[in-house]
Amino acid sequence: MADKLSLLILNGANLSRLGKREPHIYGSRTLREISQTLTESFADLDLNFFHSESEGELILKLYDAEDSGMIRGIVFNAGAYTHYSLALRDAIAAISIPVVEVHLSNVFAREPFRRNSVLSEVCLGVISGFGEYSYHLGVLALKSHLSQKP
Repeated sequence: MADKLSLLILNGANLSRLGKREPHIYGSRTLREISQTLTESFADLDLNFFHSESEGELILKLYDAEDSGMIRGIVFNAGAYTHYSLALRDAIAAISIPVVEVHLSNVFAREPFRRNSVLSEVCLGVISGFGEYSYHLGVLALKSHLSQKP
């Protein structure tokens, strides 16, 4: 039996408050509940979850993902870091693993500062506005992309 495809689901600033923080924008489910649904929906994959409020820990996790040789793709919701973290942008650019940027809300229909992502240009793609299903779409995009690589 072939090994399962390993993906990292990486979450940044303020996502620990899901379910409590502005549920009319971000939904009523917690990050743990979203992670559980992903695990159930993609039983054929080895999904690894990591969350931190710390920019430095997120950077180290990106590097660890590549250095482990096990992770083939990353779904990344950087939260507020999306809009200004050049350090995270540089870390994504420094690894060879494809990264899909995801957002729960449609950032392009919100405040002007949310419409700018310093991460997008170094990511495989961006999925925004589908609530927790944005994560599912990110996983599907990575599966499709990775199945096309030799």
